[in-house]
Amino acid sequence: MTEGGKLIIFSAPSGSGKTTIVKYLLEQPELNLAFSVSATSRPRRGREKHGVNYYFMSISEFKKHIKNDDFLEWEEVYRDNFYGTLKSEVARLWAEGKNVIFDIDVVGGLRIKKKYPKQTLAVFVKPPSVDELKIRLKKRSTESDDKINMRVAKASVELATAPQFDKVIKNYDLEIALKEAHQLVADFVGASTPNQEEE
Repeated sequence: MTEGGKLIIFSAPSGSGKTTIVKYLLEQPELNLAFSVSATSRPRRGREKHGVNYYFMSISEFKKHIKNDDFLEWEEVYRDNFYGTLKSEVARLWAEGKNVIFDIDVVGGLRIKKKYPKQTLAVFVKPPSVDELKIRLKKRSTESDDKINMRVAKASVELATAPQFDKVIKNYDLEIALKEAHQLVADFVGASTPNQEEE
């Protein structure tokens, strides 16, 4: 894969608010961001669209891509539940002259950082606490209690990886977290932000 623009990774335990932060950043034109759509073998939920939320694939299709080395990174998050970043997706966005932003799980985020250390900014979004995380996941009411407990158990492990990231944003207050994320990304991609105040 040829070198292109910058890569910006947002990783966090499920329910930390990283998706909200990524959506906000994508709406800021001066950052010149495009979203990297991940591939997954999990079934669609609700109104999810193929090619917008994810590239939905069967397990055998996903495994074929693994065999062909089509992924920048991939992993089996839960049994038979694969997620990955297609090299072709990043190449496509780079060809459009964009900086690529990822909303990706911790392991995948660190793998990309390792492959492209110089052009990657890896940001970890920290929830106020694991208890707060559980409350947020329950409020979503998209998953069973078992699934939520699995995610909470996984969150404790993921929180331990925070020091391996370039930056950590604590999402106690969404407004502050959004400002912080915007500043980090703007500095990294070399965009001037409106009303940039002197420190």
